Amino acid sequence: MNITGTIDRPLTHDPKKQAPMKPSTSEPVGSATPDFTTTGANASRQNRTREMHLMPEALARAHMHERLHQAEQERRAMRLVVARRMQRRAERASMRARRALAMAVMQ
Repeated sequence: MNITGTIDRPLTHDPKKQAPMKPSTSEPVGSATPDFTTTGANASRQNRTREMHLMPEALARAHMHERLHQAEQERRAMRLVVARRMQRRAERASMRARRALAMAVMQ
């Protein structure tokens, strides 16, 4: 089974084994500023394009991280509420037992 990786999580981290990036179709062919160092310019352009394509993915990942963090906080708060409720119930039971013992001793 041949599964390809995503841009964010490539199948391999070796740049020689990765597929080459295609040039951007949104940029004009004859740009006003010529590339003096074509390899550096292409690499930076490809990195910008990759970052732009990954922004929604990164935003979704950050959003999910925040939602998971919020859910964990709500679970902790709920456990605290339940623990306090059980503590009050135990204190009431203890007071009833003390009263019953005091009543038994008094008679």
